[in-house]
Amino acid sequence: MNPSGNLSVMPAPVSLPRRQFASDNYAGIAPEAWEALEQANHGHAPAYGDDMWTARAADLIREIFETDCEVFFAFNGTAANSLALAAICQSYHSILCHEISHIETDECGAPEFFSNGTKILVLRGDLGKLDARTIEHAVKRRSDVHYPKPRVLSVTQSTEIGTVYSVEELEQLGESAKRLGLTFHMDGARFGNAVASLDVAPKELTWRRGVDVLCFGGTKMGMAVGEAIVFFRKDLAREFEYRCKQAGQLSSKMRFLAAPWIGMLQDGAWLRHARHSNACARRLSEGLSTIPQIALMAPAQANAVFATLPEAALAELKHRGWRFYTFIGSGGARFMCAWDTTPEDVDALLADIRQACSG
Repeated sequence: MNPSGNLSVMPAPVSLPRRQFASDNYAGIAPEAWEALEQANHGHAPAYGDDMWTARAADLIREIFETDCEVFFAFNGTAANSLALAAICQSYHSILCHEISHIETDECGAPEFFSNGTKILVLRGDLGKLDARTIEHAVKRRSDVHYPKPRVLSVTQSTEIGTVYSVEELEQLGESAKRLGLTFHMDGARFGNAVASLDVAPKELTWRRGVDVLCFGGTKMGMAVGEAIVFFRKDLAREFEYRCKQAGQLSSKMRFLAAPWIGMLQDGAWLRHARHSNACARRLSEGLSTIPQIALMAPAQANAVFATLPEAALAELKHRGWRFYTFIGSGGARFMCAWDTTPEDVDALLADIRQACSG
């Protein structure tokens, strides 16, 4: 209502003049997710997840991973990671992760908050990845009661700088975690991009490699909102629904969190979109590699490209209206491709980068 008491007209939506590369969160909803959401929006359905949409979405996740598992849906990745880790840890435990992992750098202390003080221990590793030797050293360096007891190994797949753990690398980490008594957690905000990059079955990157719990990203694959917390070790999910409720993550109209998963999973749209965004990132990476003033910081194995550009070029790109981040990962500029990025978008950015670097 406006001040005169009349129904006001909603303003026309304002969108950016072009698709951007700051984040895959900038993208809209993929058509498959939108259609499923619309189909769920008819009539009444039981609340709090006791509906056919939530049941079907959970069953589809079990199907694509080819195993029985416990599945819960949360609104966002921070909650998914934090609640999963809290279910595994006591307050005197510690979580081993890479120094640029999302749970360390981008979740505002939420994992520590929800676990009542569990300590995050950060480790280094090339290309955003951990290796078995580093994990073993971190666990064995101290075992006295004065030190927070290592409890969880957490990896990000794909990593925060767009690289991907291979099947062999995950096998080594999984074996180390089991031998050292660690629970294996995977932050899979862009898990679909990793699966598409390696072209393997999802099980080969998760439970068959020893992963106990996966936070499976839906938002970045093209949904409006929603992540799935997948417990391959079902005993870890004991009373997890209470954690979700206490943390404000139990949606009353759960079907609207769950239905988009059906649209994305049932016909393979999640992988089609991931392959496309990965291909756009490769196109961008290959184009950047031909510009002398630019150095690529990591191979573009998923849908992110990290590069160092001259400061003047960065300023010029921003002046031309391009949006991108320079504070994520190990520095440099991050260009993120989304499900709806087009080759023409990539070429337009490359053209402006070439001009900015030659100015």
